[in-house]
Amino acid sequence: MLLPKKTKFRKVRKGKNDGVATRSNYIAFGDFALQSTTNERITSRQIESARQAMTRYIKRGGKIWIRIFPHTPVTRKPQDVKMGSGKGNPEFFVAKVKAGTVMFEMKGVSEEVAREAMRLAAHKLPVRTRFIRREDA
Repeated sequence: MLLPKKTKFRKVRKGKNDGVATRSNYIAFGDFALQSTTNERITSRQIESARQAMTRYIKRGGKIWIRIFPHTPVTRKPQDVKMGSGKGNPEFFVAKVKAGTVMFEMKGVSEEVAREAMRLAAHKLPVRTRFIRREDA
């Protein structure tokens, strides 16, 4: 699973996740990509699950790039604890994904294989996605 080696602060506030992506909204490395069309927080487990789905489908052919990284810690309070007494402990890390963010890229496989691999990966993610090609973008 992806997680940062070190963070500046242990706990962070939720913040907003509105609008469309102005950075990392283009294909940088591969020929095909999976782009989000909605805003959401994606956990490191979901990213890893999507990566495994793609890698298994392409069977060691081609190369995959993961363009998102879970930097943001999410805290949870233990079960059956009363209100108050501060913020909970960090439980997992998330990547804040905006609409238009390119999340995964792929190269070295045919378009049909890439499309199917990305479709399998999209099922593991909480965002709505679309498949894009370098020629179209």
